[in-house]
Amino acid sequence: MTIDALAPWYPWIKAAHLLGAFAWMAGLFYLPRLYVYHCQVAPGSAQSELFKVMERRLLRAIMNPAMIWTWTFGVLLVLTPGIVDWRGGWWHGKLLGILAMTWFHHDLSIARKRFARDANTRSERGWRIANEVPTLALILIVVMVIVKPF
Repeated sequence: MTIDALAPWYPWIKAAHLLGAFAWMAGLFYLPRLYVYHCQVAPGSAQSELFKVMERRLLRAIMNPAMIWTWTFGVLLVLTPGIVDWRGGWWHGKLLGILAMTWFHHDLSIARKRFARDANTRSERGWRIANEVPTLALILIVVMVIVKPF
C-alpha cells in the first residue's frame, strides 16, 4: 500500500527521517556512556543525583521524541510510492537494525529507572559492552540502505 499524495513530499520526509535518526542515534550512543560514568560514583551521592537528572532529560526530551519522529517519518517513507522495492531483501536487514535499536532504547529506558532507584544491575564493563550495540545497528542499517546487498 502506498499513498500517492506523499510522492511530492519525498525529499522532506526523507530529510525529517534522517534528522530524527541522527538525534536518536546520538542519544543511543550517549546514554550508555552516562551509565558507565554513573556506575563509577556512589549511589545517592551528589554526582549520582546529577547523572539521574541528565539521564532522565536525555531520554525524555531527546531520545523518546527522536525515536517517535524517526519511526513516524520512516513509515511515511515506506508509504511513499516507488521508495521501497519489496522484491529486494535489503529492507529485512534494515528492519532488523531498527528493531534492534528500538529494543536497545527500551532496555536503556528500563535501566534508567533502575539507576533512578539506585538499583542498577549491570557492571561498568557491561555498560561499556552495551555501548557498542548502536554502532552495530547503525552499520547494518547504513549498509542495507546504501549498498542494498540483497
